[in-house]
Amino acid sequence: MSSAYPAHVPTDRVVDVDIYALPGQSDDFHLAWKALQDSAPALAWTPRNEGHWIALRGDILAEVQSDHTRFSNRVIVLPKSVGELHALIPTTIDPPEHRPYRKLLNDGMALARVRRMHETIRAEAAALIDGFAAAGRCDFTRDFAEVLPIRIFLALVDLPLTDAPLIRRWAEAMTRPNPPMPFEEARAAFFSYLDPIIAARRAQPGDDLLSRMVTADMDGRTLRRDEALSLCTQVLIAGVDTVVNFLGFVMLFLAREPGTRAQLAAMAFPGVLTATHELFRRFGLVTIARIVREDMEFHGCPLKAGDMVCVPTQIHGLDEAINPDPLRVDLTRRGGRHSAFGSGPHLCPGQELARAEVAITIHEWLQRIPDFRLAAEADTHCSGGIVGQVNRVVLEWDR
Repeated sequence: MSSAYPAHVPTDRVVDVDIYALPGQSDDFHLAWKALQDSAPALAWTPRNEGHWIALRGDILAEVQSDHTRFSNRVIVLPKSVGELHALIPTTIDPPEHRPYRKLLNDGMALARVRRMHETIRAEAAALIDGFAAAGRCDFTRDFAEVLPIRIFLALVDLPLTDAPLIRRWAEAMTRPNPPMPFEEARAAFFSYLDPIIAARRAQPGDDLLSRMVTADMDGRTLRRDEALSLCTQVLIAGVDTVVNFLGFVMLFLAREPGTRAQLAAMAFPGVLTATHELFRRFGLVTIARIVREDMEFHGCPLKAGDMVCVPTQIHGLDEAINPDPLRVDLTRRGGRHSAFGSGPHLCPGQELARAEVAITIHEWLQRIPDFRLAAEADTHCSGGIVGQVNRVVLEWDR
């Protein structure tokens, strides 16, 4: 393999792994990443996906994604040739340039605004669960996880629910290996879809998130057309994918863990909301990257300008040097550290909405269906990508 990696990469740092198809990943996405963390160097290098480093310890990972002076967000998707096409804002620009755009998102997804949405989310979740509770079974992935977060998010941006399949298809093409359509084609589809919508919102703005973003004052100006298309595309991708897949991992876990179910069922809603911190620690699922700004020595490795560093956020919460007994879900754990929502200047602006959707789902579900199990036809195989996923969670319970 000596000819498969650059001369500056030490041979003892090389691991031949594909981050989108780890050994054992199909059986358990998180255990596959934990196995790599336990067996590989803290900062490893792989020749796959055009060659890149992988940060495999929580402290290194947090340092890479937080320090924009050494690790730029200009390219955040691997392989690098695909990531260079991404170019969406604010995820691919660094401070201080990204701050005005982040402010638009932060204002639109602020905690107070999300709290005002709680009852709407609760009503939607309850209606969905009540719709299949008497049947004694459901395809949770299709009947709930792919419905609730997307329905709530599309209401937030005031887009029709009938557009959800198209939006999800384009989002998956930009977040999955072996996508259903080329990356640049999916981005072009997003832009074509959003262009007339943005023009209409500028002309007649509503109270939705897109209207607020495209009409907001940014130091005496509004977003240019290209900026608005890029920002709104990034918002849609984030809004229709991550929570959908996180719910799949959580319900798969709860179907197998009656003790944890009982603990959560006994909690009032504020307790469940607090408990989601531990679930996000254990079931992080986003794998992104940073690009090295300049030559440096970093944790014993000579990094070169232009090198890519993979940031698998799920391994932060699974690092026993940071969280003792990290594979165990402990709802009494305090101070558990993780990067499920990133860290530093690009901390996910939608984290409060994600926490609310997950906590409300758990609370409303367990009030109605406190005991349930996996059905025989469930497909619990996992897939990788920028966002990990469980293929199909099918649940059943005694009526």
